[in-house]
Amino acid sequence: MEKAIGVIDSGVGGLTVAHELMRQLPKEKLIYLGDTLRCPYGPRPREEVRNFTWEMVEFLLEKDIKMLVVACNTATAFALEELQQTLSIPVIGVIQPGARAAIKFTQNNHIGVIGTEGTIRSDAYTNALKRINATIHVNALACPLFVPLVEEGILNGDQAEQVVEEMLHPMKESNHIDTLILGCTHYPLLRETIQTVIGDHVTIISSSEETAREASTILEFHNLLLKSDEIPQHQFYTTGKLDIFSQIAEDIFSEPVNNFKTVTIEKAVIC
Repeated sequence: MEKAIGVIDSGVGGLTVAHELMRQLPKEKLIYLGDTLRCPYGPRPREEVRNFTWEMVEFLLEKDIKMLVVACNTATAFALEELQQTLSIPVIGVIQPGARAAIKFTQNNHIGVIGTEGTIRSDAYTNALKRINATIHVNALACPLFVPLVEEGILNGDQAEQVVEEMLHPMKESNHIDTLILGCTHYPLLRETIQTVIGDHVTIISSSEETAREASTILEFHNLLLKSDEIPQHQFYTTGKLDIFSQIAEDIFSEPVNNFKTVTIEKAVIC
């Protein structure tokens, strides 16, 4: 039996990455785990995020995955390097691909980054951007209310726009950026509202497409691409309630999605 690509996230946001992986790599099987029970990760201490991330990873390793995609920016910032050094399979995060895409699109070298408190505090995007181009000006802003909004399924309408307007006000005040990185995989689910608030003159970058491209390149390099023509049977796990999780998945994938299960990752027992 061919091995799957494992994808982890703090909640539903990583489904945007999973969807892009499914689009670019239609033959590959995915096993997705979203830790919705303990979401959000952004306000949590580094060590706690690291521990939670390893619990998710250990659950997926039991599924004998061939690659790990860390679709959570906070987990990428706090645990990616350790995972890459420890695991024997390829491990990729979402920060480096997002930074490369932003560098490609900016015209004035002023890039905004919005993310969770943990991601912004880590300076992971600022460091990644400046490693590529030291002249880049980075305006980084934590938007802690976005993840709870998404996890509740409030993606548009007056309430969403009010919260986004409030959070992005400091960035709009500066008015210099021409490119904005959505530094959390939950944020693409608010993309239309964010674009309305920030203005059409700003190019919005989601790391999902670039991350999927990087996964494809690495799988090909390691000769791990699936050769079978069978339709892959993806698996989706959540540590929290299934209703909102499955509804958001259907909205992202634009079709009914099956094979959802709730799991307790501390013991890796399916409920």
